[in-house]
Amino acid sequence: MLPATAVYHFPWELKPSAIAEGTSVRTFGRLTCYRPEDSTAILSSHHASIKYQVSVQTSCVEPFNPLCGALYIVLGEIENTEEGSGVMLRARVMNCVDGVDLALLQKAINEQRSFFQKSEDNKGSTSG
Repeated sequence: MLPATAVYHFPWELKPSAIAEGTSVRTFGRLTCYRPEDSTAILSSHHASIKYQVSVQTSCVEPFNPLCGALYIVLGEIENTEEGSGVMLRARVMNCVDGVDLALLQKAINEQRSFFQKSEDNKGSTSG
């Protein structure tokens, strides 16, 4: 059985209280740290002058050639961390997309969300 469709979430939206454990998500960020001995990576992103970090468990996508400082898009499932202060993304796919225009990517994600919201609204109004 295939996992559920992954929805894009901005790195600053990945919080333990906001997304249920096991939920499939897509996100992005710059690879700032990679620890092959732990199979973990840290993706960073800035929003409203605040730096956000996402921990990524990379054992399912190894071996790969990490490029620190490059932009990555990750598809995976959310796991709550032991200390409960954050989430870890268990990566199923991790692609380097260095050179992508981040502002344009964020705009595309917002447009996609708007489209899906309108579709849901239309579905709700025609079924009742």
